[in-house]
Amino acid sequence: MISLKPASQRSSGFTDDAAEQHHNDRGLVMRRPAASYQDRWWSTDDGLRLYARDYPASPGRVRLPVVCLHGLTRNSADFDDVAPYIAALDRRVIVPDIRGRGLSEYDQDPMNYHIWTYARDILDLCDSLGIGQAIFVGTSMGGLITMVLSTLRPTLIRSAILNDVGPVLSPRGLARIASYASQGHHAFKNWHDAAVYVAEANKVAFPNNTPHDWMKFAKRVFIKGRDGLLRLAYDTRITEAFRSVTVTSSTYDMAPCYMSLATGRRILLVRGALSDLLEPEEAEKMAMLSPEFTRVDVDYVGHAPMLTEAKARAAITEFLESQG
Repeated sequence: MISLKPASQRSSGFTDDAAEQHHNDRGLVMRRPAASYQDRWWSTDDGLRLYARDYPASPGRVRLPVVCLHGLTRNSADFDDVAPYIAALDRRVIVPDIRGRGLSEYDQDPMNYHIWTYARDILDLCDSLGIGQAIFVGTSMGGLITMVLSTLRPTLIRSAILNDVGPVLSPRGLARIASYASQGHHAFKNWHDAAVYVAEANKVAFPNNTPHDWMKFAKRVFIKGRDGLLRLAYDTRITEAFRSVTVTSSTYDMAPCYMSLATGRRILLVRGALSDLLEPEEAEKMAMLSPEFTRVDVDYVGHAPMLTEAKARAAITEFLESQG
């Protein structure tokens, strides 16, 4: 666990490390690692200005790009360590902040915060970058967006990596996510306290995380405002459309969307062995519905794996290397 000592008593292990700071139009500051990516901005059909990271492929083979989509309350920083290892496989990697998250603009109408809107935003992004086909990586909500995309533009997705998500989700996990996502934002004066907060909120999913892991986690999900305080990097209203319906596994019938994605495409499912969102039985049903399906369970991890775990990284690398 991260120490709860006052700032004056903290060990040097919890001090802020050097990183570039990145401002968006709202004056918010997100920490930017010393990574080699370019900032991309695009406009949606309804006029929002959204942000994405663009990691260039390493010199070598000419290969399809990879688009990485984050989960409900997360942002592009989730792929800080994932995008570089994928780019090293000679693949361009695009990682957007979904509307209402990270550096992307917030929507004035919270009812627009749903996966069909997000899917159309990704279509706009791909059009703006000239991407006609890609391999998609979707964590949690990002996986649901990927399923929807396969119905809106079937030619866009060559294959997909789904991170701890499927067409049928556990009411237990959905209730937990709805509970923490709908809480008001907490404001912290320092990174130590922010790290303590995320550790308490996520320790069930990552029981083996170290203080260093929690600090890295905090720096991905918090954003600094004009007042210097740290707040979670998403619009608190993103769950309003989510809360407007009963939170059950049948809220949305995603089975047709999954069937669309699985038809004629290779699927890699990465599942947290401790996941409360995707039950083992549902993962088995997904395999039966997909003729080209591979599954890997990451030990000692819940929802959702970081995709940097040795087993996850090996499976993703093998999956990507087997394709053009």
